[in-house]
Amino acid sequence: MIWMYLLLLFLLTLVGGAIPLLFKQFKSSWMTLLLAFSGSFLLGVTLLHLMPESFHELGEKAGLYILGGFFLQLILQRISHGVEHGHVHQHEDGHTPLGSVIIGLSIHAFMEGIPLGFNFHSSATIPSMFFGVATHKIPEAITLSALLLSSSARSNKWVYLILFALVSPLSGILAMEYGQSFYFIANLLVYIIPVVIGAFLHISTTILYESGTKHHELSRQKVIVILCGLGLALATLLLPHQH
Repeated sequence: MIWMYLLLLFLLTLVGGAIPLLFKQFKSSWMTLLLAFSGSFLLGVTLLHLMPESFHELGEKAGLYILGGFFLQLILQRISHGVEHGHVHQHEDGHTPLGSVIIGLSIHAFMEGIPLGFNFHSSATIPSMFFGVATHKIPEAITLSALLLSSSARSNKWVYLILFALVSPLSGILAMEYGQSFYFIANLLVYIIPVVIGAFLHISTTILYESGTKHHELSRQKVIVILCGLGLALATLLLPHQH
């Protein structure tokens, strides 16, 4: 089942990134609602599934690692220029260094895939986490493709997109395979997961705050999709639980 989730994550990321490449009339206005939905859903899944699992494993120490992950993502955001939030923070000269974006985004994508290879207590955590990460990867890939189209690397855009789509599934495979084979890795993953949680909290809350008008207003449509995202996250609690 895990392999199926990882394959679907690759395909969904690829589909998301292909949208700006294949459909020139793609309306960027849809990104606001897509981001609001993905941000609220990822936030809900992180709070309802990942965070309880982490505190169950580490107790109050989990909070320290979550805090560390939050500020680690703050640093990564400076490298990736905010692409993981569905937009690009440009320099004052309007130039965005593609190399820096790809490095920062790849590190972020690698972190995203790690929970998908972890052995959680509840069987409902993995499918919930998959949907949370997948809904985030789609606007992320769309933004990367839009950036590639406007850069000098547009001739290699499909290569970059495919490689990016592979990063998260690859990290999930590594976490799963080495976590099952080596006790040291399995124990290390227990501490890495709350760091990833902190990064997810930063990303999801930033998306919710930034996705909208210049004044960060909450339109009726945005409120509706946020409620849908949170509602779907709550619905994942109804998935069968096996400990």
